[in-house]
Amino acid sequence: MGTSLSAEFLTEQVQKLKIAVIGDVMLDRYFYGEVKRISPEAPVPVNKVNKITSVIGGAGNVAANLANLGCQVYVGGVTGKDENRTILEGKLREINIDCSGLLAVKDRETITKLRVIGARQQMLRLDFEKVQDLTPEEVAKEEEWLQSLLAKGLHGIIISDYAKGMCGDAFCQKVITIAREHNIPVLVDPKGSDWTKYRGCSFITPNVKEMCEAAGKVVPNEDEPLIELACAAGEKFNIANVVVTRSEKGVTLVNKTLVLNEPATAQEVFDVSGAGDTVAAVLLAAVAGGLSREEALRLSNKAAGIVVSKVGTYPVHREELLKEILADNRKHGNGYRPLSWEEVFSLSKAWHAADEKIVFTNGCFDILHVGHVTYLEQAANLGKHLIVGVNTDASVKRLKGENRPLVNEKDRARILASLGCVDAVVLFDEDTPAKLIAGIKPDILVKGGDYKPEEVAGRESAGEVRILPFEEGYSTTGIIQKIVAMVKEGKL
Repeated sequence: MGTSLSAEFLTEQVQKLKIAVIGDVMLDRYFYGEVKRISPEAPVPVNKVNKITSVIGGAGNVAANLANLGCQVYVGGVTGKDENRTILEGKLREINIDCSGLLAVKDRETITKLRVIGARQQMLRLDFEKVQDLTPEEVAKEEEWLQSLLAKGLHGIIISDYAKGMCGDAFCQKVITIAREHNIPVLVDPKGSDWTKYRGCSFITPNVKEMCEAAGKVVPNEDEPLIELACAAGEKFNIANVVVTRSEKGVTLVNKTLVLNEPATAQEVFDVSGAGDTVAAVLLAAVAGGLSREEALRLSNKAAGIVVSKVGTYPVHREELLKEILADNRKHGNGYRPLSWEEVFSLSKAWHAADEKIVFTNGCFDILHVGHVTYLEQAANLGKHLIVGVNTDASVKRLKGENRPLVNEKDRARILASLGCVDAVVLFDEDTPAKLIAGIKPDILVKGGDYKPEEVAGRESAGEVRILPFEEGYSTTGIIQKIVAMVKEGKL
């Protein structure tokens, strides 16, 4: 299993990645209202609009997925010089996407899809677009922009083609050639039956319908016929990896040496729109970040399972993907380990976003005993998730003397992480966990013993402080003293 590597990638590597997304960037606008009457002017429903929202669409959704993973994202495309461009650019900049490659052209129109929603049903969609290829001048500007990014260091490129004119044959080939010269991967999310313009790319991510269109042959969504089509397409167009997204059957990667199948992970599917964008974004980022193809495919499939469980186009967020990966770790017996500070901060952010109450406590936990377990169970009952901070060996020595701890930090952390009441364990090297608590921002900070709330380290970063009594008759010191006495009496 590559889940630990995936967790490390999400916490330590993904934010270092610089990825360019080139394609047909769009704006999706939603007009929500209610329908209570028919118009007297014509036999049509009157929708009284009460809310208008705008969402990044098309290639922009791929960029949004990358940005929410934490990547540094640069988007290349063309729009009009209009109000929708202003809205679109504002939405992109909100999530720190660099728009320097998004050309604003006077005689173009920003591609916009306007949907009218009444009583939770889509009543009408209006498309505003003018499909036209890039001019030689626009191609030159986009190439100059891409070369400047490569000069500064770029880790990958995604071509997101919606057949609106941005991804012409010559331009796609130019991008792929430039990328190969710089030895960086190019992933293509294709459109249309002719893949000649995608020749030589590193990855291509068709769905079943697109795979069949490219092959000129309709086959069922079954392993053998789809693998056959993917192999043939990879050979014909010199594409290293063909990745077929297969809805409820997951995703399949095919290249010259292997076939990988990842079954779908979503338990409930509300909306598959945007799932292909998520697969493309996570797959390319994972490969660019050094994960194997198997690990990258598993991670992208897990991300797709998250977005299809949401309503509407939804970009996956790093924290919720990390949460799923860590849950998988525990499910497969690989999760009994201390998390890094980055991991636990991301996990806490996801739990806070879901409005799930976080409880934090800390201690040395040297020789775990019933008193510890009872205390941890009581702490866990105060909220949804319990995070335990554990003093490192160096920290314990400073607090309790050179002869302690008796059990090393990794073993202490692993034992704690295996308890059903504990959701996460994290080591800290300081004398107090104040810095750690400041990053977690727990809803409840728990301390055991006869402390007063105003004496508890890190209290200023927590919602509230609770003091719990220790179980009478249990202590590590008592166990040690008993063992020493028995040794002296010759009983051990």
